[in-house]
Amino acid sequence: MKRFLLASAGVLAAAGLIGAASAADLGRRAPPPLVTKAPPMAPYFSWTGLYAGLNGGYGWGRSKWSDLGSNFNLNGGLFGGQVGYNWQFGQFVYGLEGDVDWSDVRGTAGVVTTRNSMLSTVRGRVGFAADRWMPYLTGGLAIGNIRATVPGFAGIDQTNTGWTVGGGVEYALPGLFSLPGNWSVKAEYLHVDLGNAACAAACDLPAGNNVGLTTNIIRGGVNYHF
Repeated sequence: MKRFLLASAGVLAAAGLIGAASAADLGRRAPPPLVTKAPPMAPYFSWTGLYAGLNGGYGWGRSKWSDLGSNFNLNGGLFGGQVGYNWQFGQFVYGLEGDVDWSDVRGTAGVVTTRNSMLSTVRGRVGFAADRWMPYLTGGLAIGNIRATVPGFAGIDQTNTGWTVGGGVEYALPGLFSLPGNWSVKAEYLHVDLGNAACAAACDLPAGNNVGLTTNIIRGGVNYHF
């Protein structure tokens, strides 16, 4: 009987220890999950708005004097400025841009010379914005002079209206140092056709002589966005 009582007491003591341990475990709560915040997303650049800037580059092309049957190369530099406005809808950007450049695109064959000293364009632009990058297509009106000369004669300096088409890519610069992020740089190609200018008696040639001028232009530019 004594052994039975001792064994029973041992079982009860063990049960008590197990119960206390279980109660202690139940009293502990799992730590709450850590709350983390996602890093803030940088806002996408918006191309909408007014801009203005400078451009410069190089042009090369051809001039044809119809009565002489002469067709020769032209080349030279250009420098000027532009102003425009963009409207962005989603990733598509629509814009209008006008520019005026001083030009020294010229060429000579024998004694005749053709030169373009002023070129202006008014163009539409359609671009696809990938944040700060924007490739675009462009085209519209071209206005420029055709200067045709023959030594000893008056020659002509006629302003013509023609057309232009091309494309390019523009990149909006992030803010650097103390400069705000309002600047962009661009590179573009334009094909320009200024048509023909009549140069007969003024060039000592028969009536009906026409001087044509077409140019290819590669130029870079910088714009400030207001």
